Amino acid sequence: MPTMLISHPVCLEHDTGSYHPECSDRLRAILAALEGEAFSLLDRREAPKAEMVHLERVHPKDYIAGILKSAPSNGYLNLDPDTVMSPLSGEAALRAAGGVVAAVDAVAGGEVRNAFCAVRPPGHHAESARAMGFCLFNNVVVGARHAREAHGFRKVAVVDFDVHHGNGTQHLFWEDPDLFYASTHQYPCYPGTGAASDTGVAHNIVNAPLMAGSGSSEFRKAMTGKILPALRAFAPDFILVSAGFDAHAKDPLANLNLTEDDYAWVTRELLAVAAECCGNRLVSVLEGGYNLTALASSVAVHVKALMGS
Repeated sequence: MPTMLISHPVCLEHDTGSYHPECSDRLRAILAALEGEAFSLLDRREAPKAEMVHLERVHPKDYIAGILKSAPSNGYLNLDPDTVMSPLSGEAALRAAGGVVAAVDAVAGGEVRNAFCAVRPPGHHAESARAMGFCLFNNVVVGARHAREAHGFRKVAVVDFDVHHGNGTQHLFWEDPDLFYASTHQYPCYPGTGAASDTGVAHNIVNAPLMAGSGSSEFRKAMTGKILPALRAFAPDFILVSAGFDAHAKDPLANLNLTEDDYAWVTRELLAVAAECCGNRLVSVLEGGYNLTALASSVAVHVKALMGS
């Protein structure tokens, strides 16, 4: 079965303004990198809009309505100093969450082996009723809840290797022992959460914070020594990945030193757990990554690994 690539042109129309790091050129660079012959076998699909039932499993109705109404008719609206909306931001956010829902459906239904969601705005900082850190809806949590409610997968895991801790995902998973969240991230760094002592109601939260300057050896040790054993012990029925590529050595927003080889390696490791635990069911969702060259090359090796090459 093929790997699915899901995206939508309106995700390019979420305009964050000049000099904002979470810009449309990020997605353009990714899509250009995935156009080569090596990616000819990808099952390419357009992301549908998330339905209200999908979003309401994660966010209150008033919050959803407020976000969608906040998109200005022209220009920009800042929800906070980092999080910007423009006229098509609401639709882009619906497509981003909807793309993850569609990817979960395709993987759960056996149409594709796994999937990469090349969508924006990103999501892992969005809490139940708070947009922050470039994020409006928590796309990966929308996907996790959909895997449970629509397909009956009881135990769902999210593994996050973005350089920034996914405070929103941790917040939304904290009190549910059948939802597992694990993260490697620079600490302390934005948003200031993700201490190793944060463990959730049933040790279903596993944080492996990394000091500034950490590179391949520290990252791989955190994965093999802490994250992957905990993931296997959880024995998920479905795995989602918050795939941020801003821990790359060239990224301007933080100070870790990962390389493309690290992203290929961790992808293969997560696929191995998916093969052992949950019939290969894995959906990867774009989060951060702000050096365009490093982002494009890192996503390329990530998707090649998803494809088994």
